[in-house]
Formats: sequence, C-alpha cells, structure tokens
Amino acid sequence: MLEDNPRDAELIQELLEADHFVCEVTRAQTRAEFVAGLENAGINLILADYKLPSFDGLTALKLALHARADLPFIFVSGTLGEEVAIDAVKIGATDYVVKSRLSRLVPSVQRALREARERAERKKAEEAFRRSEMYLAEAQRLSHTGSFGWDPASGKIYWSDETYRIFECEPTIEPTVQLALDRTHPDDRMRLRQILDCASTERSEFTAEHRLLMANGSVKYVRAVAHPSTGEDPESFIFVGAITDITERKRGEEERDRLRQIEADLAHMNRVGMMGELAASLAHEIKQPIAAAAINAMSCTQWLCGDAPDVTQASKSASAMIAAVTRAGGIIDRVSSLYRRGTPARELVDLNEIVQEISVLLGNTADRNAVSIRTDLDPALPTTTADRVQLQQVLMNLMLNGIEAMHDTGGKLTVASKRTEDSQLLISVSDMGIGLSIDEAERIFEAFFTTKPRGTGMGLSISRRIIASHGGYLWASPNAGRGATFQFTLPVEETASSPSAV
Repeated sequence: MLEDNPRDAELIQELLEADHFVCEVTRAQTRAEFVAGLENAGINLILADYKLPSFDGLTALKLALHARADLPFIFVSGTLGEEVAIDAVKIGATDYVVKSRLSRLVPSVQRALREARERAERKKAEEAFRRSEMYLAEAQRLSHTGSFGWDPASGKIYWSDETYRIFECEPTIEPTVQLALDRTHPDDRMRLRQILDCASTERSEFTAEHRLLMANGSVKYVRAVAHPSTGEDPESFIFVGAITDITERKRGEEERDRLRQIEADLAHMNRVGMMGELAASLAHEIKQPIAAAAINAMSCTQWLCGDAPDVTQASKSASAMIAAVTRAGGIIDRVSSLYRRGTPARELVDLNEIVQEISVLLGNTADRNAVSIRTDLDPALPTTTADRVQLQQVLMNLMLNGIEAMHDTGGKLTVASKRTEDSQLLISVSDMGIGLSIDEAERIFEAFFTTKPRGTGMGLSISRRIIASHGGYLWASPNAGRGATFQFTLPVEETASSPSAV
C-alpha cells in the first residue's frame, strides 16, 4: 500500500478485512520503500495513492509495470480526477477508486485478484502447451517421426515440422497428396495411390511402407500409419497419422541379412575344409562296403553259374550286396549333406547318434594319429530339436581339434553326453593334448584367432554361433592334467525365439 496517511491505510485495511480478506499489509511512502516492497514475492496486490509528499502513484505504476507486470495495481486516491484515472488505466493500472466512494474498493479488489489469478492460470497453461509442443517436436526429431492430418474431401493436408524434414520440403510449401506422391519412388507410387484411395473410400485406417526418392537421388524408407477421425459433423472425417523414417532400420536389416549370408558361406567353407582333411578317412569308409558289395556280387554270380544254380545262396549274396551298397550310400549322403548349402532344417535329433556317426567317420583319421576315440554316452539322453548338419559340423570341429592336439603324442579322445541338473543336454569332448591357458580358453572363440600353424580361426567361432542359435552355449577349459575339454549345452526342447544363425 503506497499511502502517506496512516489513518486512510487503516481504514482501507479494515474495510477489506470486514469483507473477509486476510490482509498482510506492507505500507510504503517513498520510492525506496516502494521498490523494496516490489521485491517481496508474496505481494498479491498494489493499492496506491496518487500523490505523496516525496513520491507519486504514476511513477510507482511505471516501476511496478517494469518490475512486476503481473501484479494488479489499483489507484485509491482522493485527488485522482476522471481524466487522469482513465489515462492511468490506459497506461496499465487495473482500476481506480476515489476515497470518497470506498464502497467500490472491495468489488474492485475482488475483480483484480480474480483476473490476476485467471491470467496466471492462462499463462501457466500456455507455457505448458508451448513446453508440450517443444517436447513433441524434439521427440519427433529424435525418433524421425512426423505427424500429419489429411482431409480427403477438401484435399487439405497438415504436416508437422519433422514431416517436412522427412520429405525434405521447405515449411513454406503447402503439402498436397500429389506432392507426397511425387516424392514417392516411381516403383511404389501406384501401390501408395491404391492404399490412399481405398482408405479414403472405405474410411478405414491404413499402413503404408514405401520409399521416397529425394532430389539428390538418395532413397528413404518410410512407414505411414493413419486412422480416420470424425469431427463435429458426422458426415465429414479426416485422417490423423504419423510417418516415420525407417531408412536406418531397413539398412540395418539388409546389413544383418548380408552378415547372415557371410556366416552361412563361412560355415559352408568350414565344412568343405573339414572334408578335405577327412579325404583319407572317407575313402576308407566308402571302400569297405563297396568291396563287400563286389565280393557278394561275385559270390552271387558263382551260385547262379554252377551246374546246379543255388538260388537260395545267390539270394543271400544279393541281399548282402544290397546292404553293403546301402551302407555306402548312407555314408555318401551324410558326407554330401555337409557340402550342401541351403536353409538350415530343424528336426528331432538324437545327440548320441550324431556322436556315434562322427566317431565312425573320424575313425581312420584318429588311427593315423595314434588316437583312440572313446564314447561315454547316456542311453537315456532325450532328443532335442536342432539342425543335424550343423551339430555334425560342431562335433566334427571339436573332435578334429582334439585329434590334432594329440598328433605328436597320441592319446585318448573322450566324447560324453549327459543331462544336467537344470535339464540341459551336455556334450563334452576331452583330449590329452597340449592343453589351453586360461586366456586362450576364451580367446579361441574369437574370429580369426588360432593356435594352429595353418588354422583359419573360424571353426570355433562358427561352432559357438551355431550352438547359440540353438539356445545353448559352447565353452572350453584346461584339464587338471594334460589336454583340454570343450563342452556345449542344448535345451531339451527348442526355444521358440531362437532363429538359426547360419
């Protein structure tokens, strides 16, 4: 309260308190006191006399407008003329009350405080709206997602700032359906046009994933999603939607596909490389049933060409010949499957059976290196869903590595299977070779890391990826004595979300 008359100040306060106002009054008479009062954040209202001995209300109004423009400022004076009062209101005063008519004071204060409260709430709402718009714009920029509105009846389109950025158009350009189609890749325009026409006719939501061809020749992938929204007029509707730049995601998918293909090619090369190492063993394995077939064919001929053909014995020889040829064909099928490319096929497999197959296949290689292969298989081991060829590849990698680790000293290679306490299937391959250091036990699974003079460093890396793609884990550890042990686990049942890696 800017007032030099203490009696008038008391009268004004009593008048307000009589109308249930709770007042805490700070009275000022000088410029310094008034300026100091403005620094009090708790002040809600200024009541000012027009003339004081050393100060005046008009100057106070200007100071208040500069420092606290949100504070209601009411002149309460006995000397304020009508014309001066109107000018004061024009400058920024909230109201004026002459002291001879103080009955107007309470309604004036009530109105001033109400309007100040409404202004504060409106300002707060506007700030919240601006903040919300800022957050939305920033979120759209960060997520590369713009918003749009489309009125099919009028053709009017609204684009957010991020939508303009996605289409690489200046914000001054008015967007149209034709502009969006012109920016669309020529190969995708017809399909997009059909989607928009269908959505407009049926008033149905739509999703369109297509490419944009930019002015510099670059290509963007975008995904638009929209649904119809009815306004006040039920006969009219607009589409409200969002468009997202998914170029990075698409390129990431393409890169992942490329890497998967590289992994598949490396896995195939690894299998072919192993077959080269097994050439002598394969020749030995195939030679035995072919030789048996030849002997049985000669026996069959002899039984039939005698003076008294013995059809019974000839038939037995023919059956034995068929069995030998079938066995040779089975060996060739198992080996050729390792050469083949193609999509991995999951099926129920018996791990013990795979261990026995690879043990037979590597028998000759082991003999040539003075290595004996011993199996310790759990006969009650459950089956698992897996790619047989990939598991053959993993086991062959591990067993060949074990044989090679003992090529100078000979020894025993032990392959065991069992079910763990947490219901996983565990296969271990243990050798009596040169062993591993603690550091090598993990590094050997890194791509291109090898301890062999002629190794590629890819076999164990590929094997770990194969086991991981089946929901399992492959690791190595040094033995307490000589050699090292490689182990891998597999689930009893295939996990639903485990896509094959190679």
